[in-house]
Amino acid sequence: MRAARYQTAGPDAGRIDLVDLPVPEPGEGEVLVRVHASGVNPTDWKTRVGGGLTGGFDAIVPNQDGAGEIERVGPGVDPGRVGERVWLWECQWQRAHGSAAQWIALPERQAVRLPDAISLEHGAGLGIPAMTAHRTLFAHGPIDGARVLVQGGAGAVGHAAIQLAVRGGARVATTVSSEEKAQLAREAGAELVVNYREQDVVEAVRAWGPVDRVIEVAIAANLETDGAVLQRSGAIASYGAPDGPLPPNFDLIVKNASIHLVLVYTMPEEAKRQAVADISSALQDGALRPLPVARFAFEEAQAAHEAVEGGFIGKVVIDVP
Repeated sequence: MRAARYQTAGPDAGRIDLVDLPVPEPGEGEVLVRVHASGVNPTDWKTRVGGGLTGGFDAIVPNQDGAGEIERVGPGVDPGRVGERVWLWECQWQRAHGSAAQWIALPERQAVRLPDAISLEHGAGLGIPAMTAHRTLFAHGPIDGARVLVQGGAGAVGHAAIQLAVRGGARVATTVSSEEKAQLAREAGAELVVNYREQDVVEAVRAWGPVDRVIEVAIAANLETDGAVLQRSGAIASYGAPDGPLPPNFDLIVKNASIHLVLVYTMPEEAKRQAVADISSALQDGALRPLPVARFAFEEAQAAHEAVEGGFIGKVVIDVP
């Protein structure tokens, strides 16, 4: 089979090449998926250029998310799953073989049935962003009736968080940096959209109402704002790696606020199961819509990573032939 792969060390480290590899065999409890679309996340290019999630492997087939069709099943898996369209999550976590290949074998729970009305390219963009969004929203319990501020509402996680929050019964405010991003956030269901480059975020959000939860992408930069708009016993859930030391914040102390740090790969297994169930339900209901998609040919896998690194607005997907 053909696969995109890069070396983790040496003079060519991080350069993606197309190589021929054996088709993997599904083991106990696994399925073999014929991949048709491979999603690219920030974690994928960051691992490629800076290590982090390489797991000590000498060479890696990248990308955590994907979508395709189950072709074979291993022992212990219902043969009735053959032919099922699926979305994939955590393909490359602690493994050398991610979704940027024609076939992948992985535990069957990581191949989730895709509703007939949902495209494979949409499915390839779900895993890491949607599961992260779910955890940031529900780590502190139900959100029905809550006011949620999503910092960065046009990113993959933020966009999913807006939609899942609205579906969960919350009212949502969000911050963006351009009118293009503002439109994406409005279409996702945000009630208040604030352009932080042109408006005073604290003033605008306070006028909207006290915030119960903040979903945070840049906690060090935004902590003062978060503390100013959060109400007593409110909570911040941060999925972005801190972009600096967290400054002292008297507002958060006075308000008995809490900060919850989220990394999708190591979140509790029960949280993963619930995220998958709720995402699947939202898809079935048509309540989780995709961002605009940029599609790259398989031979352009490196360019796809570079597009995400460059801040493409939307989702980057590699077509797997």
